[in-house]
Amino acid sequence: MRWGRIRAIAVKETIQIRRDTRSLIIALFMPFMQMILLGYGVSLDIKHLPVCVYDREGSQNSQALLKHFQASEYFSIIAVLKNYREAKAALDSDRCRIVIAIPYDFSQKLSDSGGSTVQVLADASDDNTANIAIGYAQSVVDGFAGNLAVAAQGFGGSPAMQNQGVDLEERVWYNEDLDSRNYIIPGVVALIMALVGALLTSLTISREWERGTMELLISTPVQPSEVMLGKLLPYFAIGMLDAVFCLVFSVFWFHVPFRGSLFALFFTTSLFLVVVLGVGFLISAAIKSQVGASQIAVLVTLLPTSLLSGYAFPIDQMPPLVQGVTYLVFARYYVTILKALFLKGSGLADLTRPVLAMGIYALVVAFLAGRAFNKRLD
Repeated sequence: MRWGRIRAIAVKETIQIRRDTRSLIIALFMPFMQMILLGYGVSLDIKHLPVCVYDREGSQNSQALLKHFQASEYFSIIAVLKNYREAKAALDSDRCRIVIAIPYDFSQKLSDSGGSTVQVLADASDDNTANIAIGYAQSVVDGFAGNLAVAAQGFGGSPAMQNQGVDLEERVWYNEDLDSRNYIIPGVVALIMALVGALLTSLTISREWERGTMELLISTPVQPSEVMLGKLLPYFAIGMLDAVFCLVFSVFWFHVPFRGSLFALFFTTSLFLVVVLGVGFLISAAIKSQVGASQIAVLVTLLPTSLLSGYAFPIDQMPPLVQGVTYLVFARYYVTILKALFLKGSGLADLTRPVLAMGIYALVVAFLAGRAFNKRLD
């Protein structure tokens, strides 16, 4: 293996990238577009949820409870209803996502037993939103009940109203504001790196076949391993530039905290790039059509990274069989590393298992990619 030959192939591939508008768009504009679209478009936070209220009592206590809902950043009261028929119509028309119904004996039960019930009617066509909204509503009601008990103690209220439960004091680490963007953006970085890297390299060998230059490449004294390294080095440099862009954009635009070391980030990113570039090269060596190679590259990278890497869906909540399948998804380890580096500030010593898995993946893919290209026309 000679460096001069590798450099010559790398220079040739760099010139090809500059001439290929599609490759330039993928390399330069796709990361920016994905960061904007996914950074703003994907969110697990629910705020200012439209709420309708049906207050059957109309007392001071019931109005105080509704003021707690109005003061919450998670809810916006948009309508006051007169009956359950209007409540059903509001939910059916998507006018509101939940309806808060206060019973006619709300204050009486509070006075007699210290407790009462509030009905929440939720639109569960989106079950995730419904579950989160119900949890937020429970928090608002608990806060109201706590304030009511404190007020009863101060003003000599009934013994039942003075009864207080155990308060939960929360302290959240790593993502103090519970902002889902801090959870999503590191996964977006992995998605971008996987998709861009595999898409670009999936065109390297298939482009030679389609343009009729494979015969010239085969006739040269260049070794297959030199062809692979020469073709992948420019894309490795592009991938590292994209990683720098994603880091800067995440920290300074989306304000995602980065608490880890830059060395750990770029070391693990290098391993991940070896994997995705090797996968793209394998696809390109197996499929002689650029269109077919790019479609397979999207299928191999986009779907597993989106669904099975922990990017948006927690792996520990998946069925056991699917959890086992996720160990075969290389992006799983990189997403784990990114979230730990960004939010926890973990070092390489804390990430031994995912880094080791990435290293093994990189060695296996590099070995297979090195054997995938043969200087033959058949």
